[in-house]
Amino acid sequence: MKINREVINYLVFGLLTTAVSILSFQLFGYLLGEDAYLVNNILSWIISVSFAFVTNKLWVFESKEWSFLVLKSEITGFLAARLFSLLVEELGLFLLIGLLNVGKLDFEILGFLITGTLIAKVVM
Repeated sequence: MKINREVINYLVFGLLTTAVSILSFQLFGYLLGEDAYLVNNILSWIISVSFAFVTNKLWVFESKEWSFLVLKSEITGFLAARLFSLLVEELGLFLLIGLLNVGKLDFEILGFLITGTLIAKVVM
């Protein structure tokens, strides 16, 4: 595999997208409560996929076209490829939190509360 600017940018923005997903999931957990973990995940997915679309368009693939038809095509393809990830995450969170009660695990590391719900999100 040839490592070039596009691959490096894809990896960097992929890591940033993961951070946006986890942080926004935590934020919605505080705002809506951890019991709403499936809703929190959908909202964080919307934010992180939007972030990923814009960063990939601008800096990974350097697409400068913003016409309606081009955007419609790019967004449709991008969302179709990521809808599967939402379904997998939702199912995984339901299994880990809803059925296996991982959400009940809470502990502290260096003064930071780590919840089972957060662990489940990171695993997914």
